[in-house]
Amino acid sequence: MSIVAIVGRPNVGKSTLFNRLVQRREAIVDSVSGVTRDRHYGKSDWNGKEFSVIDTGGYIKGSDDIFEAEIRKQVELALDEADIIVFVVDVEQGITPMDNEVAKLLRKEKKPLFIAVNKVDNAMRDADAVEFYNLGLGEYFTISSINGSGTGELLDAIANEIPEEEENIEEELPRFAVVGRPNAGKSSFINALIGKDRNIVTNIAGTTRDSIDTKYNRFGFDFNLVDTAGIRKKSKVKEDLEFYSVMRAVRAIEHCDVAVLVIDATREFEGQDEKIFWLAEKNKKGVVILVNKWDLIEKETNTMRDYEAKIRQQIAPFTDVPIIFTSALTKQRLLKAIETAVEVFENRKRKIQTSKLNETMLEIIQNFPPPAIKGKFVKIKYCMQLPTHTPQFAFFANLPQYVRDPYRRFLENKMREIYDFNGVPIVIYFRQK
Repeated sequence: MSIVAIVGRPNVGKSTLFNRLVQRREAIVDSVSGVTRDRHYGKSDWNGKEFSVIDTGGYIKGSDDIFEAEIRKQVELALDEADIIVFVVDVEQGITPMDNEVAKLLRKEKKPLFIAVNKVDNAMRDADAVEFYNLGLGEYFTISSINGSGTGELLDAIANEIPEEEENIEEELPRFAVVGRPNAGKSSFINALIGKDRNIVTNIAGTTRDSIDTKYNRFGFDFNLVDTAGIRKKSKVKEDLEFYSVMRAVRAIEHCDVAVLVIDATREFEGQDEKIFWLAEKNKKGVVILVNKWDLIEKETNTMRDYEAKIRQQIAPFTDVPIIFTSALTKQRLLKAIETAVEVFENRKRKIQTSKLNETMLEIIQNFPPPAIKGKFVKIKYCMQLPTHTPQFAFFANLPQYVRDPYRRFLENKMREIYDFNGVPIVIYFRQK
């Protein structure tokens, strides 16, 4: 699939154009410059041609700011990846010294290049756009990212540069969302896995603001990794921008198959980690806990065992969750983390034949029946797995209202012993026979 990179200086409307092309509000848009920090990917199609779109941070040269240096690196990486480049400029500001710096960078590229003069929403501004011939990059397109005018002509030109492809029906790839508090090492984990600086990493909390998809295809595995902004306590979410970042992270959990919860070993499993864990459980997602920065911990004989026991105590009663001790810096157990996430994904899809389920569970129920309540005896006669995306089971009884939570947990634990549901929430319903 061809890749289209959207580049330009900060605050010219690149993310607004990106959102319009992918037809979803994927990238965060704010009047504060420098909102987009990582490369952000989406899919678009026009005139029967499908292509990927990369939204990049605003290109700034000569700045000492730690983020801006990283953003420059991300823009240059995006230009390497791209087949087609869209250079966005702002008609209100005209040509700025920074636009000239970007143009200088783009002249070296031997790829199809389109200039999109943004914020052109009336005839007067259309006339002002003539100035952009002075960039020496040829023809331009006048557009308004906000209302969509002119984007059709730009897309026609982009589509003409994309070669015809044979129809290829792709299976939807599993989605693994890498979630956790700010600065737990989520982006470092993904960068270490894919062997590229795909996401910006600094020691400042809140570096990642969007939820970013990365396709992973190594060691026989094939899935989408989603890096998310760190989820903070509501009381600490001050600015609008961070609020949107947290919402993106929550949405990434809601739309993933497995949530890989990264925690900082130096800070232990705190209340916010617990909240993220229960958010994934509530949404019936597979869960893998990664204890990152394990290389920074002073270890004794039982350090790992005690740390793990403490986490399991905090996440009870859902304790059947894999806990992997890793270090993104030293790449310790990274492959084990991915193998475990894939196993949890497979566990979440597991289907148990009704006859085998009844054969196993009814014998257990007969030996350990539900306790009688108010002289009423509950008899469970039949059980089945429901046709849902996640493991859910129905047990049919004469008096389902008298089955209490402790017995529900007893049945769940027995099912976990017999069938491998490691890392996956199970839902059990009791229904009238």
